[in-house]
Amino acid sequence: MPPRPTPAPGQLPRPRPPPLMPVAKRPPAPWALALPAGRRARARLFLRLAAPLSFLLLVAAFLRTQPPAAPLDALPPSAGPGKVAFLFLARAGLPLDFLWDAFFRNGEEGRFSVYVHSAPGFVLDRTTTGSPYFYGRQLARAVKVAWGEPTMVQAEKMLFAAALEDPANQRFVLLSDSCVPLYNFSYTYTYLMGSPKSIVDSFTDKTEKRYNPNMSPVIRKDKWRKGSQWVMLIRKHAEVVVGDKHVFQVFRKHCKMVVTNALLGQKLVNARRLGFVFRRKQILKGAAQEEHDCIPDEHYVQTLFSIKGLEDELERRTLTYTSWNQSTLDPKDKMTWHPTTFEYDAASPEQINAIKSIDHVNYEVEHRTEWCQSNGTSVPCFLFARKFS
Repeated sequence: MPPRPTPAPGQLPRPRPPPLMPVAKRPPAPWALALPAGRRARARLFLRLAAPLSFLLLVAAFLRTQPPAAPLDALPPSAGPGKVAFLFLARAGLPLDFLWDAFFRNGEEGRFSVYVHSAPGFVLDRTTTGSPYFYGRQLARAVKVAWGEPTMVQAEKMLFAAALEDPANQRFVLLSDSCVPLYNFSYTYTYLMGSPKSIVDSFTDKTEKRYNPNMSPVIRKDKWRKGSQWVMLIRKHAEVVVGDKHVFQVFRKHCKMVVTNALLGQKLVNARRLGFVFRRKQILKGAAQEEHDCIPDEHYVQTLFSIKGLEDELERRTLTYTSWNQSTLDPKDKMTWHPTTFEYDAASPEQINAIKSIDHVNYEVEHRTEWCQSNGTSVPCFLFARKFS
């Protein structure tokens, strides 16, 4: 085989044709013969690049006609799937930890996190819980919580603050130690992550006398809201709750237990009728446990979002079912209302399925019916229920 000829200076080498497959050389175009060898090489290179350059320009023009990409602050702040933070308000331990253990075992690692606020000094370990999902999940700092006091809201804020430290947490669900899940983890996760709104029970109840005029002007009466404390917040709204100092200070100052002379007198009369002799201090203590001016946990989050103008970003309902006992002789006497506790014999499959079938909630004080939706799709109203023994 004769040696391969050396290309002229400035001329690109031509590939050797494969054996037994001779390829006829195409004569150069007349305009190319008139060019010097170096310019002919550059012209051929330009023609070879023209087609891919034209394609890239076409793609760029097409992309400019598409909707803009999501801004960076709308994207998850961490790699991997977003997590649901389950925030438990507990007195001490978690008596239903065996149910939650089965719930989390059905889930996927890296899609949930657990935080517990319990009594100061209480530690969740092998001696206090049967579920490894709760080992060491109590907050490092805790407050002594009293029902109907601002300490309840303070504990909630501490739970949200702890969960916000993990940038993967995108949904924050507040639960009590008597709550149970109604669905498996997969359904619950899809439901919560699919909702672009926080789910917060919030309404105006003009029949209640809990608003304290001294809260104005920070909290105006037209911004006062009521609702269940068991909320689900998106990350943006959890940051609002944790970042608030001003509104919470007003709650701490003006939402306190009050004892009226009428209530104290009625307690004394009832005690004498029953033949009991109590000291005034004992009656005062009992009255203080029943008479409250505000009940912060039923008003704080709802009122804060009302003041911040965020109500359009809420599904105005709760995810946690509660059955209220209205066994009082006077239906209007709501002071004796309290959540019904479901004992073992009352928690039948029929009862659970009845709760799961609820698809709307009636708010009589607002003449409003809230049809339960998630991202525009009809869904069951409740993912959790309380109070279970």
